[in-house]
Amino acid sequence: MSRARTNTQPPAPHAADSHDMIRVHGARENNLKDVSIEIPKRRLTVFTGVSGSGKSSLVFDTVAAESQRLINETYSAFVQGFMPAAARPDVDVLDGLTTVIAVDQQRMGGDPRSTVGTATDANAMLRILFSRLGDPHIGSPKAYSFNVASISGAGAVTVERGGQTVKERRAFSITGGMCPRCEGRGAVTDLDLTQLFDDSKSLNEGALTIPGYKPGGWNYRLYAESGLFDPDKPIRSYTKKQLGDFLHREPVRMKIAGINMTYEGLIPRIRKSMLAKDKEAMQPHIREFVERAVTFTTCPECEGTRLSAGARSSKIKGISIADACAMQISDLAKWVRGLDEPSVAPLLAGLQQTLDSFVEIGLGYLALDRAAGTLSGGEAQRVKMIRHLGSALTDVTYVFDEPTTGLHPHDIQRMNGLLLRLRDKGNTVLVVEHKPEVIAIADHVVDLGPGAGSAGGTVCFEGGVEGLRGSGTVTGRHFDDRAALKESVREPSGVLEIRGASAHNLRGVDVDVPLGVLTVVTGVAGSGKSSLIHGSVPASAGVVSVDQTPIRGSRRSNPATYTGLLEPIRKAFAKANGVKPALFSANSEGACPTCNGAGVVYTDLAMMAGVATTCEDCEGKRFEASVLEYRLGGRDISEVLEMPVARAEEFFGSGEARTPAAHRILERLVDVGLGYLTLGQPLTTLSGGERQRLKLATHMGDKGGIYVLDEPTAGLHLADVEHLLGLLDRLVEAGKSVIVIEHHQAVMAHADWIIDLGPGAGHDGGRIVFEGTPADLVAARSTLTGEHLAAYVGA
Repeated sequence: MSRARTNTQPPAPHAADSHDMIRVHGARENNLKDVSIEIPKRRLTVFTGVSGSGKSSLVFDTVAAESQRLINETYSAFVQGFMPAAARPDVDVLDGLTTVIAVDQQRMGGDPRSTVGTATDANAMLRILFSRLGDPHIGSPKAYSFNVASISGAGAVTVERGGQTVKERRAFSITGGMCPRCEGRGAVTDLDLTQLFDDSKSLNEGALTIPGYKPGGWNYRLYAESGLFDPDKPIRSYTKKQLGDFLHREPVRMKIAGINMTYEGLIPRIRKSMLAKDKEAMQPHIREFVERAVTFTTCPECEGTRLSAGARSSKIKGISIADACAMQISDLAKWVRGLDEPSVAPLLAGLQQTLDSFVEIGLGYLALDRAAGTLSGGEAQRVKMIRHLGSALTDVTYVFDEPTTGLHPHDIQRMNGLLLRLRDKGNTVLVVEHKPEVIAIADHVVDLGPGAGSAGGTVCFEGGVEGLRGSGTVTGRHFDDRAALKESVREPSGVLEIRGASAHNLRGVDVDVPLGVLTVVTGVAGSGKSSLIHGSVPASAGVVSVDQTPIRGSRRSNPATYTGLLEPIRKAFAKANGVKPALFSANSEGACPTCNGAGVVYTDLAMMAGVATTCEDCEGKRFEASVLEYRLGGRDISEVLEMPVARAEEFFGSGEARTPAAHRILERLVDVGLGYLTLGQPLTTLSGGERQRLKLATHMGDKGGIYVLDEPTAGLHLADVEHLLGLLDRLVEAGKSVIVIEHHQAVMAHADWIIDLGPGAGHDGGRIVFEGTPADLVAARSTLTGEHLAAYVGA
């Protein structure tokens, strides 16, 4: 009897399963040098390397950018016309790409009307909920929106009907939820009149103290020669009518000093000329005046809720939409869970899921009415993640840029869990990260380097975490580095007293911040660290604050223009050649006329990516040919801008080109570890860590006794943290007081004094849970920070 043979051969793999790698071949974006790698799909891959080694260039500017471009190309040309057009990255082959969702650290828009609720759709769902269940019913969801103003109108409209033109009367009205007084901003601006003029003086004695209103100038003569009041009379002696004309008069045409001019009261004139502009774009002396003269006060009509009286009157179970948005999100989630209304069940389920995602990701301490512009980089990134946590999509590539920024070691474990959950749903997760706790959970590691800038851009290691440890690369060597506690700490030279601090969630905190030493303020995200330091340290104490706000700069800005280095260089060139300094600026007289000093000529191709070609006349040097004939120390201006910072420091430090003012700025740039940047490199090509250190270098020259640094280790490689600690020590030894808001254990271990806030976030925080030396914190282990620091130093 013949028995049927069972086939023991495994079935041949399906052709579709062979595409389990994202292949990158010959990537040359920014500083990448023909990088070729294979990234496994449906795994967690971490990209490591020193700041500026090319991690973001590979992950964001190559893989993510090409995926986005290919998706955009699937739309019609009409739709593409409304989308930002991107050029194909400089790479030979990109194969096996999937849809990319990039979650970067770009701060959220600083628009005053953007809040956590509007940025995450939570507000949209709440508005629908209140329009269905709110009592009294006041209208559609628009009636609960602080971005929609109430308007009504009536008039005659002309319509064509049956070959005849008929006039009809129509009326319309829209009920919006915007507070009419503050226009949905929650705050109104008041001008401090004592900063505009000295009322004990007359106009002829120079009463006006506004920049640009010097006696004799046109702005001054407009008031002094208007004839509306006596210019020799002190302002405090004006009659009520004269003061009204001086401060509030509506624009009126009149003859002043024989010329037809528009006279306008001082307050509306200042509002139009100064307050309507973007504060960041103002000249420093005008910005300083605006910060001094303008006070933001909570809108008295809506009490800061941004909403009209009607929107605030409609309630569900005694809670209005304003109350709901002001609640801490973890409390709001409980309230929503208690609503049982079958008619809106799907809406409640969606809202519940969004609010639970906030709590899960460690942002339960925020409120929905928190302005989006006030979130830190790490908080903004986690708010963007909320959309993706409950997503049913699989086989997507998620790209994260340092998701642990701004997270306490306690919260990093939670973030790791979220990254692994995204992977386990069948997604590819790519993470750019420096923290060893995150690198440790990777399935695959790609280490870029060996250095930064032009010394980086190559793959030093690919493989597992254990392989990285023994690889001998910079990351591998420093992977198990642990800073030791200091044997002795410095004695403070004095204290800065903070009494009754109650900004945001602080609970009447009293604390003495020691001066003349390195003080680290720590605690879980949302415990009140920034509120305590930024909100309570008086500006009069000579504070130099280096926070995480991004550097603004176009592709014409570079380290030389940003740090003020170009000024002494231009003067040195002008002096050596007997010509004027403006010739040595690519944004001024010396610019190549063909490309206007940009070095490239841009051609806009509508919905296609624009093309940038190197300018043929100046060959990308950005200057007119005649300017390049002038030399200093044997180099022309374009050659100087091509120099790396370290080389330029030598060049301007001695010999014919010796320029002490330029040399001082260059020394500071080398001090913060930016010696590899070229002076003329556009700011738009710098990584996040590089930008923050550039800002630190700029502020190191400021005259101030107290330096406040907000997470200076953000974007720093393990090897660079050591360098930063040396820099902080040098600042303290130079007689400065350094206060650092930080989560990195190496910085805590290196501190002279630690102030720990907590014990939790939001209304569970806002108290001082420990003050003392790092050694005492480790010995006590009384707080979350103490436990993690003890584990870190191996105590």
